[in-house]
Amino acid sequence: MQRTILTFSLILLSWGPVFSQLIVNKGIYKVAFSNTFYAPRYISYYLYKGGGDCNRENFYFKNDEPRFQCATDEDYKGSHYEKGHLANAEDFAYDCVKDELTFRYYNCLPQTTNLNRGIWKAKETLIRKWSQTDRLYIICGGLFGKNKIGNVTVPSYCWKVVQSVSTRKVLFCGWFSNSNKATLEEISLTELEKRIKSTIILLKQR
Repeated sequence: MQRTILTFSLILLSWGPVFSQLIVNKGIYKVAFSNTFYAPRYISYYLYKGGGDCNRENFYFKNDEPRFQCATDEDYKGSHYEKGHLANAEDFAYDCVKDELTFRYYNCLPQTTNLNRGIWKAKETLIRKWSQTDRLYIICGGLFGKNKIGNVTVPSYCWKVVQSVSTRKVLFCGWFSNSNKATLEEISLTELEKRIKSTIILLKQR
């Protein structure tokens, strides 16, 4: 089964206020990380025929990027927030080396159980199904609020955009509330840019 990882393009053209942002390409995904929030601003990756049977029992979150001021297990301890993957682990379960690489603190945001195991997971599963017949370009991130767990700023909302590589059509643009009663609102790309006060750059039209 052939899987192609395409060259990453710049994702976000501008972010309203100036902040510290570090861009790192991890091969299977690209991350824009903020040392101010101790968390990723956004992640982008390509997905084609995602899924597999890799055993993730012994995988654990860590930080292997010295420049990143990341979360730690201590930040999450007793917080009731879960480590919500941005680049989804199961998407890369066909290759355990790649799958393990998703277990990084710069690839997760604090999410409520209701979000992480609920509508966020349900949408990940659906997107993975789409990937069986189409290459997808996925961008996801969070809009940070004032709440913190340890050093880590918790996003009030998470968002995700899915674009077809073949048709360049936006298949999904979602706005998720990071609450105990998490909700999903499907919105336009223009509305998303307005809410996050940023410009999202997708793959160019052919």
